[in-house]
Amino acid sequence: MNQTYAYRLYVRPRERVALARLLDEQREVYNAALSQIKTAYEGNQARTSALEQWAYFREWRKQPGLLANASSVQHTLRRLDKAFAAFFRRVKAGERPGYPRFKGKDRFDSVEYTYSDGVKLYYDAYYDRFLLHVQNVGEIKVKLHRFLPDYAKIKHVVLKRKASGWYVYLMIEVPDPALVEPNGLAEVGGDMGLLRLLTLSDGTFIDNPRWLRENLEELRRAQRRLARAKKGGQNRKDKRLILAKRHEHIANIRRDFWHKVTYWLVHHYGLVALERLELAFMTHNRYLSLSAHDAGLGLFQELLCYKAVDAGCAVVFVNPQNTSQQCSGCGEIVQKDLSVRWHSCPNCHLERDRDVNAALNILRLALQSPPGSGGQAST
Repeated sequence: MNQTYAYRLYVRPRERVALARLLDEQREVYNAALSQIKTAYEGNQARTSALEQWAYFREWRKQPGLLANASSVQHTLRRLDKAFAAFFRRVKAGERPGYPRFKGKDRFDSVEYTYSDGVKLYYDAYYDRFLLHVQNVGEIKVKLHRFLPDYAKIKHVVLKRKASGWYVYLMIEVPDPALVEPNGLAEVGGDMGLLRLLTLSDGTFIDNPRWLRENLEELRRAQRRLARAKKGGQNRKDKRLILAKRHEHIANIRRDFWHKVTYWLVHHYGLVALERLELAFMTHNRYLSLSAHDAGLGLFQELLCYKAVDAGCAVVFVNPQNTSQQCSGCGEIVQKDLSVRWHSCPNCHLERDRDVNAALNILRLALQSPPGSGGQAST
């Protein structure tokens, strides 16, 4: 099983300069490789792979004074390969994806390594601290706020620059966990939405904090200050950094919220049933996209599934068709617009909140799903 652990790097000024230079070299590799692919394709309609391009960049690396090692350059070439693979996959699916773009200085913020090939984590007993050795950069202090699991093997390393500083992502391989016995707690259905993020079948409501909307005015002011700053000046760089830090702070608050909610769910319920939603219909809608991105429902599902494994909780996704229209009492279809937030059944006279009614239908469908039907996402 693969996991990723993120840690903050405490970078000194000379290391910060070296890391910025390293990013510039990797960006140069990416853009040069993209230019080669574009030229080759326009000439003979053939696509060049990263493996074929390595012969050129192996010679390119012989220039004196370069910080990038072979491992990091190869990963940058593979990164471009992945961009083209995603592009052609979406073309075949009938979508209209954007062609891979050349990276400007502000659009390339990470460099990848194979562990022990240019990057190594070790413990400095003299100063009682952990250090990350980066080839041609130096020894960088790492704050290990949590230790790696026992028997973990670090396979891949990503150094990433954010508005708040530098971070290292350690991608590790750990033994597959032993199957956890079901925790035997109660089952619950959940209806996801934008008015309320989650409505549970037992009547629990998880409201939408609207992190982005609550900070829109401050973000707009920061954006206006940035727009007024002179291009190319240090003042504009400072204003851009302030804006980026604010966006990063909002994203961190959202992630922290969902971590806490998902932990609570998997430790209070034995089964959580949700709709199998394609979130693109909301994120691509001009009226819903801002609220949909603000809610982070995709992040919620991702965190819930992996936390459920260790907690002995099952997560089941069901077909959402008619879950809002069907009466949870008698099964009658009661048509209602999205603006109607109350369910009133003319057949059995059941009166209930629309989202609670939907959550009960979702739970019923999950309990009716036969084992191995594909509805169960994690156990």
